[in-house]
Amino acid sequence: MSAHDHQPADLVVRGAAVYTLDPGLPWAQAFAVRDGKVVAVGSDTDVEPLAGPDTRIVDAAGAMVMPGLVDVHSHVGFGGQAAAWELALSPAFGVEEILGAVRDWAGKLGPDEWVIGGIVISPVFHAVGNREMLAALDEASLGRPVMLRDDSLHNRWVNSRALEIMGVDSATPDPVGGSYVRDADGQLVGLLLDQPSTDAELAARHSVDNAHERDLQSARTAVSIFNSMGVTATQDAATMGAWLDVFTELDRAGELNAWIVGSMPAREFVESGPVGTELFDTAAARRSAHVRPDFVKGVLDGVPMTRTSKFLDAYKPDPFAPSGAPVGHQCPFHGDGLFTDAELLQLLDDAVSRGLHAKLHATADATVRQVLDAVEIMRERHGDGPVFHIAHPEFVHPDDVARFSELGVVADASPVLWFPNPMNAVIAMQVQDHYMDRIWPLRELHDAGALVAAGSDWPVAMPVPNPWLSIESMITRRNPDPAFPGTLGADQALDLDTAIRAHTVNPAQAMGLAGEIGRLSPGMSADFVVLGHNLFDVPVDQIHDTQIRQTWFAGRLVHDATS
Repeated sequence: MSAHDHQPADLVVRGAAVYTLDPGLPWAQAFAVRDGKVVAVGSDTDVEPLAGPDTRIVDAAGAMVMPGLVDVHSHVGFGGQAAAWELALSPAFGVEEILGAVRDWAGKLGPDEWVIGGIVISPVFHAVGNREMLAALDEASLGRPVMLRDDSLHNRWVNSRALEIMGVDSATPDPVGGSYVRDADGQLVGLLLDQPSTDAELAARHSVDNAHERDLQSARTAVSIFNSMGVTATQDAATMGAWLDVFTELDRAGELNAWIVGSMPAREFVESGPVGTELFDTAAARRSAHVRPDFVKGVLDGVPMTRTSKFLDAYKPDPFAPSGAPVGHQCPFHGDGLFTDAELLQLLDDAVSRGLHAKLHATADATVRQVLDAVEIMRERHGDGPVFHIAHPEFVHPDDVARFSELGVVADASPVLWFPNPMNAVIAMQVQDHYMDRIWPLRELHDAGALVAAGSDWPVAMPVPNPWLSIESMITRRNPDPAFPGTLGADQALDLDTAIRAHTVNPAQAMGLAGEIGRLSPGMSADFVVLGHNLFDVPVDQIHDTQIRQTWFAGRLVHDATS
């Protein structure tokens, strides 16, 4: 043992119920921290010798302490930007509430400023697909351009002035992979499908003053929100170069209170800017202590609510289709993929040849199978080293479940989608019934040995990235909101320990940070949370309401609800 091992700790936490996630010592009473890392874990008596005259002592008074939670799928800059600067719409809002909120927000803006916001939940989004609702949005906007996101983050509701600024009219051809929704007369209704990166958003971004300062504040806001939820690490699921620069700038200034793993888009997705190999080649220069641009991102299909996911079995007839609607509504219709097999293999080769890993959006069983087939080829070429995630595998064919484990593919799971809610009500109207019977087959994947890692996908469909709602609903498959009774895929439920691991050690491993975070054991980053109750002592239907007393990152107190 070196002399350094006997030096006093900077911080000692004692009198706690420490759930370490370390299989060698699952529960402890105390731990010590030096230079931002855990140096000892054990009983109060074990750790007491490391407390010196300048050591900060935290007496947890019996509270549960656990590692900081890890969110494997979020949109950090986008979420912070929405929280800091944009119109927030409650998921409970119907059309009239949304129009009223737009009118109130527009009244505070200059005549050329954009009304940007969300979320418009799926049932409402489908209901506004007509010229009457376009006219209503025009009236509510007070002449300002409007762009509202739906709960998938893939689609937009815009008004006539936004369409005019974008240069889109009834004669404009649909963009590649998306569509400008028209009614039976061929007239635009203000819905943009599968266009998460729009000219409208680009124009809005460039219309603000001090954009970089706003981005810095957006990132600070996002990380603060994560910390308030007990989250100390996340994988950004679509990270443009400008955001990587913002994250590293904050990190190098000692202001970034979370680990951020970047996923650099292969094609334009949420925002405009350099993508693909042009962006991938900048990864090394944009790396810092807590910012790891180690993944690429490919979006292989859309979302089932708008029939843009690719299924092995055909969709049901579209209940929202206007009379005479074109492609996407005919039967039988399976949906279209966004990458050919050759394009997907090229993307994966581009990543692996640069020492990068891949996160691949694939929401339906046909695209999930496409990814698994591609990974099988990549394993033959490159072995077990590269990491591959399938993001949002809510529909997996039974024959493909075991392949996740066999091929070492991470199931990147998003909690807002596996319990009864408006989004799933719309999905059930679109897909064959047998798909809903097995939606989000988490138990099957776990039992087959797959690594299941949970993420919020914030700000998609969730106003805050609440991992406690995610943990609870993994176990219950129920929505805590009594407005949405029942269960969804009850036989796919997981137990509490497994659900916690899906929010700590599993995503840490999936993100390449297993040696740094996810457990409280010597050598690990001192990222931890102090909870208001012991998760193992409360009814499971109260977990969503877990209170975070304190969040610590690298031995620093970054959120304190006790003061």
